[in-house]
This record gives sequence, C-alpha cells and structure tokens, in this order.
Amino acid sequence: MIQRRQWMLSGGALVLSLGAHDIVFGAAIVAVRVWPAAEYTRVTIESDLPLAVKHFVMSEGPPRLVVDIDQLELSPTLRELVGKIRADDPFIAGVRVGQNQPRVVRLVVDLKQGTAPQQFTLPPVAAYGHRLVFDLYPLQERDPLLELIRDKERAEKQAEQAVRDSLGELMRRAERGDMGAASAPRRSAAPPALGTPAPLPPPSAEIRRKVERLTVVAIDPGHGGEDPGAIGPSGLREKDVVLAVALKLRDRLNALPGTRAMLTRDADYFVPLHERVRKARRVQADLFVSVHADAFLTPKARGASVFALSSGAATSAAARWMADKENAADIIGGVNQRAVKDAQVLRALVEMSTAAQIKDSLRVGHEVLRGIGKIGHLHKSAVEQAGFAVLKAPDIPSILVETAFISNPEEERLLRSARYQDKLVDALVAGIRRYFARHPPLPRQRVL
Repeated sequence: MIQRRQWMLSGGALVLSLGAHDIVFGAAIVAVRVWPAAEYTRVTIESDLPLAVKHFVMSEGPPRLVVDIDQLELSPTLRELVGKIRADDPFIAGVRVGQNQPRVVRLVVDLKQGTAPQQFTLPPVAAYGHRLVFDLYPLQERDPLLELIRDKERAEKQAEQAVRDSLGELMRRAERGDMGAASAPRRSAAPPALGTPAPLPPPSAEIRRKVERLTVVAIDPGHGGEDPGAIGPSGLREKDVVLAVALKLRDRLNALPGTRAMLTRDADYFVPLHERVRKARRVQADLFVSVHADAFLTPKARGASVFALSSGAATSAAARWMADKENAADIIGGVNQRAVKDAQVLRALVEMSTAAQIKDSLRVGHEVLRGIGKIGHLHKSAVEQAGFAVLKAPDIPSILVETAFISNPEEERLLRSARYQDKLVDALVAGIRRYFARHPPLPRQRVL
C-alpha cells in the first residue's frame, strides 16, 4: 500500500512537471491566418497534429459556414481568428469561436455572400506544421476578359472627367484673376473596398469589338499568401517585391493605347500554378510574364535571368534546379488536389505546348533580356529553357523573369528600391513593346 501511494505521488509530480501545452487534450493550435482577396478568401488553421473536421453551410437566414473540430479544446491562439477578419473581406463578415462540446470546438463564419467552400488538409512542409485550409470561392465566377474591358473604360472616363475638372478650375481662376495662385491638389478617389460584386449586364457589340482589338498581357507575381518565396538576408520576401514590380508593370502597360494588363494576383494571397495558366488563357492573353526574384545557396550569385519553356531537357543544370524549385510552389502554398478537376484537363493541354509557343517565347524573352541588360547585371546573357509548369500555356508566349538574386545583399537592396523597380519596369515594358512591334498579336476569338 505504501509503495502504491509513493508511485501515485511520483506520477502526480510528473503531471505537475508538464506544462499546460503538454497535457492539453488532442492537438495544439500553432497559428491561424486569413488571406482575403476579391477572388477568394483563405482561412488556415495550423496545428501540431492533424485535425478531424466536418463542416456545413447554413443557407437559412444570413449565410454561415459552420466548422466543428473534434478532439480539441478552445485556445487563445484559436480565438485570434476573430480579430484577423478585415472589414473589406469580400466573403467573411465575422467569425465566432466557442467550445460547442467538451471535446469539440465550433467555428461559425458569417458570410457576406453565398460561397462554395473547399476544405482540405496539408501535411507539414517547409516552416509549416499540419494545416487545415478553407478556401471560400464565390458561387459564380466573373468573366475576367469582360472585366478588363470595363475596367479600362472606367479608367478612361475618370481621366476624361479629371481633364474636364481641371479645365473648369482653370477657367474659374481666370475669371477671378488669380492665375498665379497655386490651386489645391485634387484628391484622388479612394479605391473601392472589396465587397460583393454586382452582376454585370451582357456585353454590347462595341465591347465585343474592343475585345477583338485589345492586346492583353498577363502578369504573374510569383508565390504569395502561404508561400513567401525566397527571403533575402535582411528579411525581404520575394512575394512582396514581385507584387510591387507587377503592380507598377500593370500601370505602365495599362497606360499604353490598346493594351490591358491582367494580374494573376493583385494582393498577398496564393494562386496555384495551374490556376495562373488558366487565368491567362481565360482572358486569351497575348503574352504571359511571370515575375520572380532568384535565390541561391551562396550570396555571391547575382544578376537577372529570363526563362522560356523547354520541350526537352533544360539548357543548364541551374535552369533545371530553378524550374524544380519554382514548380514546388504548390506544395508550400497549398492546393486542394481533390477539387482541381480542371487541373487534370489542363495538364493534358500543357503537355501539348507547341513549338510555335516556345519559339515566340524565346523571341519576347530575348527582347526583355536585352532591356534588363541595360540597367543591371545579367546572370546569363541568353534566354534559358526549362520545364516551368507556369509557362505551359500551349497557345500563349510565356516567359519567367528572375529580376535579381534576393539572396545577394546588394541585389536585395536594389529590389527594395522603388527607383530600381521603376527602371526594371521600364526595361520590361520596352522589351514587350519591341516584341509586339515585330510580332503583332492575332485577332482575338469572340468568346463573349
């Protein structure tokens, strides 16, 4: 009896020596993240062990997504999800978290619109543990090509109104006789908040004609969201710098007559590789430009590179290594493999990438590389080729631009510089314009 008491006391001491994290029932929540975007919102719950989950959508009354996580106790980390919802999130109005049953945590996601949620899990990879992911998509996808046309029309009308306003102000000042006084700067309109998209009317015959004449460039900022890409010595993330460059490139191209740029992502969220290609094909892009920042094991590596697709072996071991690294983005960013039915069809299509596509890709790659070489160091003096998944649209000339080595301290500093970004964008635009001057795009198919 005495021995049994001593054993129980020692066991109790062992329990007391364990921290609360060690004796918690089931999995421990490591982090929660929310990635809102006009295209879809992603909610990620990261844990040290896999989570058992079931969910359902309540359509009666305000739409709600209800998520029950089994074998879990409510934790402060999980409660942080409530404060991570942004007011401009187009899909989520708010989140409520509670202990529904002794071992079941319930999340109630109040929705702003009807959604088609996709739930999937991801095993540990890179810096992440087990991840439970909810992607909230709209019930009806909008036509991206039509959006480009209408966006360009809105921009033109705003520019015309700004000119009329300026002229009217000039005339009023002339009448008052205060032409020498400096007028107060006109504030630009605040960007519209993300929200439920309004239904669009059917396209007119005039819009159809504009679609046929428009030159469309798809710009693809690499990585995003759960996938930060390469990280420089001072902490600069590839996903951030390439998005900044892509936004500037979009604005420059949109200023050209008869040209419109489409971004595969315009904020910090993840887009699977196959979806980037699908987006470019949906707008019948005349060119696809994927923007990245290179990295290598040694900080001495430097210089920009341009890649095109290869129908066979890579042109160098470095090109093959780079393609393997970029093609692994889906593993880190997280893709619902069960839900990508279109991806299976797309894989069959991309294997048909034509010799003509590769030939045109090499042409535009040469023009872009020539432009970049005038503003900085080149890692390779010729366009390289490898099996990049994101370049495999069979009918769109496609290039991948490694702007510089973010792993090189000096080039990381350049990439952080707005002045260098502007020079880089100038070089990209010059190369793109030279390519289209020599190889005008064919008339677009009438799909609207």
